[in-house]
Amino acid sequence: MHSKAGDMKVRGQSDEIIALHPAESGMQLGRALLHALHNAGISVLYQDREMKTVWARNMRAPWAVDTADSNGILPPAQAERIGAAKRSVIASGNPEHLELGVPADDGVRWFQVWVDADHGDGDAVIGVVTTMVETTEHKRREQTLKTLLREVSHRSKNLLAIIQSIATQTGRYSDTLPDFLTRFRGRLQSLASSQDLVTSSNWRGAALRELVSGQVSRYGADPLRSLRFRGANPYLNPNAALHIGLAMHELAVNSVSYGALSRADGFVEVTADMTAAHADGIALSLTWAEAIGANEIRRSEKRFGSVALERVVPSSLNGTATLEIAYGRLEYRLVVPHGNFETD
Repeated sequence: MHSKAGDMKVRGQSDEIIALHPAESGMQLGRALLHALHNAGISVLYQDREMKTVWARNMRAPWAVDTADSNGILPPAQAERIGAAKRSVIASGNPEHLELGVPADDGVRWFQVWVDADHGDGDAVIGVVTTMVETTEHKRREQTLKTLLREVSHRSKNLLAIIQSIATQTGRYSDTLPDFLTRFRGRLQSLASSQDLVTSSNWRGAALRELVSGQVSRYGADPLRSLRFRGANPYLNPNAALHIGLAMHELAVNSVSYGALSRADGFVEVTADMTAAHADGIALSLTWAEAIGANEIRRSEKRFGSVALERVVPSSLNGTATLEIAYGRLEYRLVVPHGNFETD
């Protein structure tokens, strides 16, 4: 067709009319479209009503075709789906759209396939145009996102369960509402601090030393002076990071309020050893030790969060724990099975 200005016009599927300069030849347009198809990874196949291939552009595996098989090297079931769609388009003139998953050496390759009728004079269907676009990377990102969302949902439920347990235990051992709120807020902040480490590692977990240092420093103590950490530094999984962080919080709060860290020259010792004594093989033996005065023993026994240390934390990790408070010394020992951490 020609416009009033004599320009050539091309009518696309959307019926939008694009005016071309007379100097733009069909060969130039064809080369440009071939470049576009190649760069976009689009394959196009044109067949007549008998589904014989008339021409094909940018055909790659699994769409590479020859005169013997217009469906390329697709598995039989996939080839039949496309064949049925083409026959339907030829019969009705209505377009079809398919999503195909094609087995490959590295998994499954995904494609969006559009089948359109080519109408001739009198609107008769004279051929069929099949357009194939690979969406494997998009599909994998979509699947990864769904997996991450499920993981976030799972971990959120776990975190809510931990908070519920903390609220129950804190309420059970608090005498007044202000006392409950003070302890509960501190424990929530401890969880938030540990959760920050877990999130920054893309949900892998947290290094033990960084976790302990972070909990001690939250209460104004300088870890370089007041924390003496020795031994292994395993990488804790998210659940272990939250619960061990909670134990370190309880110990740090007690120490800052009534123990060694309440004194200017006080310090705590944290030792992490790997032991083969556990039934499941290697285990982490984590010990917190500090010197306390005679006047601090009674206050520690009265106010200490022993329920969290001796029951909540070890049971959540399938481990064991002991808390000993005697004249001149406080020692907490937590044994954690290997399933809660990595050593590499």
